[in-house]
Amino acid sequence: MEAPICLIENNPGEQLRVNQEALQVLQSIQQPVVVVAIVGLYRTGKSYLMNKLAGRKKGFSLGATIQAETMGIWMWCVPHPEKPDRTLVLLDTEGLGDVEKSNTANDSWIFVLSILLGSTLVYNSVGTIDQYALEKLHYVTELTKHIKVKRTLTKSSGGEEEGSDDFLRFFPTFIWAVRDFSLLLKLNGKPISEDEYLENALKRIQGSPEKLDLAKKCIRQYFPSRKCFVFDRPASRRELEELEDLPESKLNPEFVEQVQLFCRYIYKQAQAKVVQGGHTVTGTSLGHLAVTYVDAISSGSIPCIENAVVALAQIENTAAVHDALTHYEAEMEKCLKLPTEAVEELLELHAQCEKEAIKVFMARAFKDDNHEYQKELGAQLQAKLLELFSQNEQVSSDRCQAVLTQLFQDLEEEIAKGSYSVPGGYQQFLDDQKEKVDQYHLVPGKGLMAPKVLQDFLKTKEAATQSILQAERTLTDKQKEIEVERVKAEAAAREAELHRKMKDEAVQRAQQQERSFEQHKNQLMEKMEEDRKKLRAEHEMVLNSKLQEQRRLQEEGFQREVTRLQNEIQGLQSQMRQQGSGGGPGCVIL
Repeated sequence: MEAPICLIENNPGEQLRVNQEALQVLQSIQQPVVVVAIVGLYRTGKSYLMNKLAGRKKGFSLGATIQAETMGIWMWCVPHPEKPDRTLVLLDTEGLGDVEKSNTANDSWIFVLSILLGSTLVYNSVGTIDQYALEKLHYVTELTKHIKVKRTLTKSSGGEEEGSDDFLRFFPTFIWAVRDFSLLLKLNGKPISEDEYLENALKRIQGSPEKLDLAKKCIRQYFPSRKCFVFDRPASRRELEELEDLPESKLNPEFVEQVQLFCRYIYKQAQAKVVQGGHTVTGTSLGHLAVTYVDAISSGSIPCIENAVVALAQIENTAAVHDALTHYEAEMEKCLKLPTEAVEELLELHAQCEKEAIKVFMARAFKDDNHEYQKELGAQLQAKLLELFSQNEQVSSDRCQAVLTQLFQDLEEEIAKGSYSVPGGYQQFLDDQKEKVDQYHLVPGKGLMAPKVLQDFLKTKEAATQSILQAERTLTDKQKEIEVERVKAEAAAREAELHRKMKDEAVQRAQQQERSFEQHKNQLMEKMEEDRKKLRAEHEMVLNSKLQEQRRLQEEGFQREVTRLQNEIQGLQSQMRQQGSGGGPGCVIL
């Protein structure tokens, strides 16, 4: 993308809506995406930081007047500067709190969508992190009214809606960017880091105003991963009007260095967007999530993370089946040349391509709890194998029939002319027919149907053979009877050999189905083990976050909340123990 494009439109007097052109851009991105969203009051320099992350001086509109420039949520997708297997998606949002906006009710939804879509959320403010700044961040205190984690909410032991503590499982990394910062980073006379400055500002104090304390509580509860950057004023007030055109030599050197540190941190530390279960989100998936959340908001519903993930899983799992089948077909077409000489050749190639196809499916599929989509893939792969069997047999039959027709053409002409209706003609006919059959056996590339087609072809010649035999005057009736029995015995032997061959092929097909079953089962078990590890890592992250918060609350004297957290910690530890000793995955019925 050479320039940003509006992803979510917030037009006066209208509902929020997803811009279809931007959606097409996202849906074309198959790579995992690192989504950095920035929010904050209008006219606080959000767009400048996003342009720097994009590696450009211009892009997102800056503006230096009191009027807001950005409306809705604008998107810029750029190659990740340090991770070639990722795409960096930058989301610049309209300023919160703009008194000139005709639709101020959408401020909360813009904030909510930034959280739901981002993997890193940058909150941009001016001055210091003080009571005024925290009061302006009141949107964070209303998140439980605007986001549901689960489809069904109940009251937990703490009296809060189930899922409110689960927000920290799904919420992005929180970065507070403090602009035009002019204080010394010192506390009690000692230098402190930017992160320590943020944590001290979020320290809760007994008897603090409820609104202020709630903002601190929510930030700490919902965003376990927090970071802070402070920035000096970039230039003089007069030069701010031309900020995007100013060379770095004209900017405050400390500001330039601070922006570089901020960008380096984002490039190295910002993670790809993931959803429930640790599934990595691609640009395509991000587009689906945006549509799901905006549709929910426009319909008057509260966006539900679980609903969105379930809907995304259905889309992704359907696409995973399609991708796997497409991969299978491409590999088979590239490697398979029909007809094959034996069924083993086809089965071995199928097994190899099936294994790769299942890998393709597993890489994209998630939350296929009942293995519904994996069963569908297995059924379709089996159907394609049966189709290949049929094609293989047909191509082989056509090839063999053409060879026999050509080889026996002159023999047919001799029979029609009566050339074998002479003394010794029968033996001559047998010798000529054997010669043709020997030539047939030497022709390459006939495929696995060669014996059956030959058997069926010779059956069509039995009447002519008997006619020539009966016309043979050099043989007695008894000799002719013996010859008839010999011919029947040879035909029966060939038929028995065909039956044996067909039985062997049936056994091989049954073995193939067993191998296919084991392949699906093994890869499913590997994926389930991987999912278990992701879930355990998620639980450990939540547990560590709760333990840290418990220690801080203990120091701050909030004993009632310490007790509530202790109960939650014990419940989580018990859940982790149960999952650690749980049984393996169930069988996959294909």
